[in-house]
Amino acid sequence: MRPNDLPGIRDLPLFRSMDEASFAELMNAAYLQKFPRQVDLILEGEPADFLYVVIEGCVELFSRHAGRETTLGMVVPVSSFILAAVIRDAVYLMSGRTTEASRILMIPSENIRAIFEKDGAFARAIVRELALDFRVMIKEYKNLKLRPGIERLANRLLRLHDQNAAAGSFMLPYDKKTLASILGMTPENLSRGFATLRAYGVDVAGNTVTIADVDDLRAFAKMNPLIDQ
Repeated sequence: MRPNDLPGIRDLPLFRSMDEASFAELMNAAYLQKFPRQVDLILEGEPADFLYVVIEGCVELFSRHAGRETTLGMVVPVSSFILAAVIRDAVYLMSGRTTEASRILMIPSENIRAIFEKDGAFARAIVRELALDFRVMIKEYKNLKLRPGIERLANRLLRLHDQNAAAGSFMLPYDKKTLASILGMTPENLSRGFATLRAYGVDVAGNTVTIADVDDLRAFAKMNPLIDQ
């Protein structure tokens, strides 16, 4: 760990309020490493040896079963993942791989658990992080259960539009196959969904999406703050 990396890491919500000595103890045990794209970081079913924090780049969380594979989420800076498995000293329920060159902070799980037991501020920050993760998961579950695929696509496009402060056009952050998997759709259904949304001003050229009438698409998408916020 280089000294000039520490201030940025210290300012993350997970570490911001913890005792200075506890933070130093964690960082003395941690690694900040660069990984090329398509590197497997974790494999489901294996012990959770490290807590991972994405500092730069992107990590895809995915799972396989009976010959099928699905994307469960994309972790972008600055976010941690696999925190619940680390705290419970359990196995990973998901696999994770880099989708682009990434800088990843890796903190040994046993150090996380040790500091959790003795640093109240750090323990409270972990609880807040887990609570946030739980609420995000519930919203994604509601999105999958309560909406047809075309509405899930419309809402995801609006979310990406707003995140990019776009004036009508933005780039998809990942390929369409990954987008389809995140939305619980097949690539074929995603293509049909884009075709249907043309009537609401959505045009797609490669990975560039243009929304001619954002208000019209919002009316179709039926955005709900209890799902989409």
